[in-house]
Amino acid sequence: MENDVKRWLREEGEAFLKDIGIRKGQTILDFGCGVGHYTIPAAKVVGEEGKIYAIDKDGNVLDQLIQIAESEGLKNVLPIKTSGDFKIELENESVDVVLLYDVLHYMNVKERRKIYGEVHRILKSGGFFSIYPKHLESDGALWNLSGMELEDIIKEIKRKNFYFERKFYKSLIHDDNYDKGYILKFKKKRKGN
Repeated sequence: MENDVKRWLREEGEAFLKDIGIRKGQTILDFGCGVGHYTIPAAKVVGEEGKIYAIDKDGNVLDQLIQIAESEGLKNVLPIKTSGDFKIELENESVDVVLLYDVLHYMNVKERRKIYGEVHRILKSGGFFSIYPKHLESDGALWNLSGMELEDIIKEIKRKNFYFERKFYKSLIHDDNYDKGYILKFKKKRKGN
């Protein structure tokens, strides 16, 4: 377990994020970031020219994340503690990429629709929305995703002014261990599209 996380943070997380389209100089939002299994490698990929907004409602995990970022010499991680509501306190069209990994099952349909709307609002034209919808019906459904599959999530997000670009089947970190899962990539629809 610990070795999986170390290997992920040291090398494989960066390769994964580059493969899904994250580039140097971008501004990223990691929504529900936890201790930063995606935040830390993303901060390395975007470099000093980029920045990572790390949002979580748990102040303790944000403190751990900042300690990890500081130990790695990363100064581009900006933690944001949320009260648990689904309002993202960032400017309109201010983010290149939004990561929403392994958090959808915590949200009911109304909360998911609200977060999709917020993502659409803050995402720059040409940016993308990357989702790891773990805990669907086919992979051990939990809570709010019971009865849902990938196609249901895709349809739900497309209804909120996104178009589906592609899905990846990748090895990635989940709960401190490697797992395989689908990553969904969406682009923001422009007005008039």
